[in-house]
Amino acid sequence: MDFKKINNWTGWIVTLIACTAYVLTTEATGSFWDCGEFISSAYKLQIPHPPGAPMFVLLGRLFIIFFGDNPLTAAKAVNTMSALASGFTILFLFWTITHFAKRLVEKQTGIELTNSQIILIMGAGIVGALAYTFSDTAWYSAVEGEVYALSSFFTALVFWAILKWEHKADEPGADKWIIFIFYLMGISIGVHLLNILTIPAIVMVYYFRQYKPSFKGGLLAFFIGVIITGFVQVFLIQYTIKWAGAFDINFVNSFGLPFFTGFIFFFVLVAVLLTLGILYANKKGFYFLKLGIWSVVFFLLGYTSYLTTMIRSSADPSVDMYNVDNPVTLMGYLGREQYGDWPIVYGPDYVDKVDNVENGDQYVKSKSTYEIAGKNYKRDWTSAPSAHLFPRMWDSDNDRGQMDSFKAFAGVEDGTPPTLRDNIKYFTNYQFGFMYLRYFLWNFAGKQNDLQGFGNVRDGNFSTGISMIDNFIFGDQSKLPDSIKNQNKAHNSLYMLPFILGIIGFIFQYQKNKKDLIVTGLLFFFTGIAIVMYLNQQSLQPRERDYAYVGSFYVFTIWIGLGVLQIALWIEKFMSKKMAAILATVISFLAVPALMAQQEWNDHDRSQKTLPRDLARNYLESCPPNAILFSFGDNDTYPLWYAQEVEGIRPDVRVVVNSLLGSDWYMKELRYKVNKSDKFDLIFTEEQVLGNKLNVAYYNALPDFGEANYHNLDSVLRYVVADPSGKYQASTQDGPVNIFPTHKFKVPVNKANALASGIAKPTDKMVDDLLIDFNPKRQYLLKNELAMYAIIATTQFKRPVCFTSTQELKEMGLEKYVRQTGMSYELVPVDGGGIDAAASYNTIMTMFSFGNAKNSTVYYDEENRRHLNSIRLAVSQIAQALVAEGKLDSARKVLRKMDSETNEKSFPYGMTSNRGNQHNYFSYLFLQSCYAAGDLELAKKVSNSVLKDLKQEIVYYKSLGDAMSDDQFQQGIESAYQNKPSSLNNKQASFVQDALTSYQLIAAITKMELDFAPKKK
Repeated sequence: MDFKKINNWTGWIVTLIACTAYVLTTEATGSFWDCGEFISSAYKLQIPHPPGAPMFVLLGRLFIIFFGDNPLTAAKAVNTMSALASGFTILFLFWTITHFAKRLVEKQTGIELTNSQIILIMGAGIVGALAYTFSDTAWYSAVEGEVYALSSFFTALVFWAILKWEHKADEPGADKWIIFIFYLMGISIGVHLLNILTIPAIVMVYYFRQYKPSFKGGLLAFFIGVIITGFVQVFLIQYTIKWAGAFDINFVNSFGLPFFTGFIFFFVLVAVLLTLGILYANKKGFYFLKLGIWSVVFFLLGYTSYLTTMIRSSADPSVDMYNVDNPVTLMGYLGREQYGDWPIVYGPDYVDKVDNVENGDQYVKSKSTYEIAGKNYKRDWTSAPSAHLFPRMWDSDNDRGQMDSFKAFAGVEDGTPPTLRDNIKYFTNYQFGFMYLRYFLWNFAGKQNDLQGFGNVRDGNFSTGISMIDNFIFGDQSKLPDSIKNQNKAHNSLYMLPFILGIIGFIFQYQKNKKDLIVTGLLFFFTGIAIVMYLNQQSLQPRERDYAYVGSFYVFTIWIGLGVLQIALWIEKFMSKKMAAILATVISFLAVPALMAQQEWNDHDRSQKTLPRDLARNYLESCPPNAILFSFGDNDTYPLWYAQEVEGIRPDVRVVVNSLLGSDWYMKELRYKVNKSDKFDLIFTEEQVLGNKLNVAYYNALPDFGEANYHNLDSVLRYVVADPSGKYQASTQDGPVNIFPTHKFKVPVNKANALASGIAKPTDKMVDDLLIDFNPKRQYLLKNELAMYAIIATTQFKRPVCFTSTQELKEMGLEKYVRQTGMSYELVPVDGGGIDAAASYNTIMTMFSFGNAKNSTVYYDEENRRHLNSIRLAVSQIAQALVAEGKLDSARKVLRKMDSETNEKSFPYGMTSNRGNQHNYFSYLFLQSCYAAGDLELAKKVSNSVLKDLKQEIVYYKSLGDAMSDDQFQQGIESAYQNKPSSLNNKQASFVQDALTSYQLIAAITKMELDFAPKKK
C-alpha cells in the first residue's frame, strides 16, 4: 500500500463528507449577528466594522459572482464559501493528524509502513477530522457568512504548511515554505487575527527540526516565538500603518502635497530598506536575516488587501464603517479605537478610579489638509492607586451587573478592594471556567440547552447525558421542563466520549513524542487559554463567545485522532494488529464523530430558516414611504442592512443606527443620498462634530432658560449646544465644553406637513408642540442623542421618523409620541400615540413573513425565538387594538395568522427561557389577546402549552432546594426576590426572578380562564 496516495485520497474523501454536511446545512439567507453586515459588504464591496475583513469581502464577492450575481442567492453564496472553507479546514486537519500519527506509529523513519499501520493512521485522521467537523462551535461557524470559518481555514493551512516544511527541511529551498506561511498570514489578517497565534508553535517545529533540543534552547525558542508574534501584531500590523499615516499628515500639512503622497512614500521607503537589507544579508551570508526579511516582505504583500478598504471607502458606499478613505482613519480602523481598551498584565480593580491621559492629537481629513479635531485619550491603567499584576475584575461601570458576577465567581463584597487571590479566583471560576471550559465541554462532553448561561444551573451549561454526573453538578435533570429537556434541539448528549478519547490521545502523545506534544500544546494554549487571558472578559456578555476559542478545539481534535492509536494498542492484546486497527477505528468512529453528527445535526441545520431576513422585512414594511428608521442593536441593524443592500427590500427607508450616531464619520454618511433615501439635515456642521468635538454636552443652567418652561429644540441645539460664537460654552480645567441649559424641549408641529406626508390622520387630535422631557437625572447628552434630537427637530414632519424599539425613547422623552404600525413605532404629533390598528392589520396580513416557522423541522435557537417573540408581541398588541375598536373578527384573523405561521414543535407557546421567563410572558400577552378577541379555541391551545411549561418549571425549581410545600416555596422565592440577592449565588437564587414570574403567570392565566369561562345558566 502506498501511504502517500492513500493519505491524499482519504483526506479528500473526508473533506467531501465535511463539505457535503456543511453545504446541506448552510443558512438559507443572512444569519443574525454580524452576518448580515458581512454579506452586505461582500455583495457591494463595502466596509464592515473594525478592524475589517477585506479579504473575506473580496472572496465573498467572488462567490456571489459564481452564484450568478443574484441578490436572491448572494447570502447562500457567502454561506457556501464558509461551508467550503470549513470543509477544506478538515482536509488540512486530516493531514495534520496523520502527520503526527505516522510519527507515533512508524518504528523508524524511512522504513515502509505496514498495511495495519496505514489503516491505523488513516483511522486516526478520519476520527479526529470528523470529530472537528461535527463539533458544536466549528459547525455553527461553518454554515453562516461570518469570518470565523475562513479564519479557521487559514489557521489549518498555515499549521499544515509548517509540517510540510518539516518533511522537506533537508531539501534545497525548503525554507520557501516559511516565506509562504508568512504570506498566508498576511492574507489572513484580511479575514481575522487568529492566524498569528500559530507562530509560537511554528517556531517550536522549526527548533525541534533544526536543533538538538535542550531545556534552555526550548525556552529560548518559545520566547522567540512570542517575540515574533508580538512583532507581527504590533509592528507589522499596526505600526506600519501608524507610521504611514504620520508620513501622510506631514506630507500633506507641511509640504502641501496631495493625500496619500506620504503614505505611498513610506511604503516605497520600506521597500527600499527591505531590498537593501536582503542585499546586505546576501553579502554577509546572514541567512536568518535574509529569511526574516523575505518573510516580512511577503507578509506585507498579503496585508495589502487593506488597500481595497480605502479605495472602496472613498466611493462612499452605503455600509462604510469608520469611513476609511485615508491613512489616518485606517490607523483607527485597524486599532479598533472605537471599542476602547482594557488592562491585561497590570492594572486596577473595580474600586479604583482610572485616569484618562492624552495620547496625541486627533487628526481628521478635511478638504485639503488633515486638521486637529481634539486630543486622543487613552486610559492609564497604571494610574490606579492599587494597580497590580493580573487585574481581572477591572470594570467599575457595572453597566451589565458586573458586581453580581464578581460576587458570585470571586466572593467579593461591595466596595471591598479585591485581593490578587480574588482576581485569580475570578479568572479561574469565570473567565477560564465559565467562559472557556464550559464552551470546551459543549463541544466534547455535551450541551445542556441553547439558553444563554449566566452562571445558573439550568441554562447553557455542558451536559454529558450521564445522569450521575449531570444531576450531581446541576440538580435533578429529569425534573427539567420538557421544553428544554426534550423540545430544545440543542440538548446534545455526547456522554463525554469525545473528551475521553481526546485525553487518551493527549496522554499517548505525551508518552510517545514529547516534542510533538509541546508543539500541539502550545497551539492549544495560544488559541484557547491565552485568548481568555488577553480578552479579560467581564460579565454579562451580550452573547455566548465560544467562537473565539475554536482554534483550541481544533487542536483537541488532533488528540482525539491520536486517541485511536492507543485504543488499537489495547485491542492488539486480543487480536491481530490489522483487525485491532480496523476495530479501533470503527469503535472510535461510532463513539465520537458519528455520535456527534447524530446528536447535533438537528440544531445545526439552518437550510430552511429565513427569520433574520424576514424580521428585517417586517420592520421595513411597517414603515411609511421615505421613512427614517432608527435601530438600536446588532440584530435590529445587520438584518436591515442585508435586506436593503442585498435583496433591495424597501430601499426608500433610511436606517439610522443609534449606536453609530456618536461618530463624526457616521454623521457624515447621513449627509448624502443612499439607495433611494434622501439625505437630511443634522443641524451640526461637519466641522462642529469632527473627531471628539461635541462628543458630549453637559447640563448647565442659564438665566434665560428656566426648567419651568419648554424651549425650542432646534434653537437650543443650533445656538446653544453647537454655539458657533463660544458664548454658551462652559469653562473647565480641561478647557471649554459644550452645554445644554434645560431638560425641557419643544418641537413645533407643522400640521400641514404632518397631514400631507400621512404622518397624521385627519381624525387625529394633533398637539401644537411635541413637549419633550429629557431625563432630569441626566446631566449630559451624548453625541448620538444630540444627533437624534437634531433629526427630529429638522424634519418638520415632512418625513416619517420611526424606531425599531421604544426602549431607548423613554430616556429621551419621546415615548409618549410614538404610534405603533406593525413592528415599527412612528413619531406622531399626537399625545399618547397609540396603535394604528387598521394599517397594522393590513401590513401583517399581506406583508409579514415569519422565517418559515410553520415548518416543524426548522430549529430556532434562543436568539431566533426572541425575535419571533417580538413578532408575536406585535401581533398581540395589534389584536388588542382591533378589539378596542370593536373589530373582533379582524383581531381573530390576525391572531390565527400568527398561529398558522408558527408550529408548536419549532416555536411552542410554552417554553422555558431566561430574562425573567420572557418567552412565556409574551405567550401570556398573546393569550390575553385570544381571550379578548373571543377565540376560546386558540386560547385553550396557548393556555395548555404555557401552563404545562410553567408548572414543570415550578417542579424543577423546588427540586433544587429543600423539600417544602408550594406555599412555603413561593414565600421563600418572594422573600429572596425582595432581598435582591445576587442572581448567581446559588442554585435556588439563580431562578428567583423566573420562579416568581412563573407563579405570577400561573395565577394570572388561571384568573383569566375563570373570567372568560362560559357562564352557567
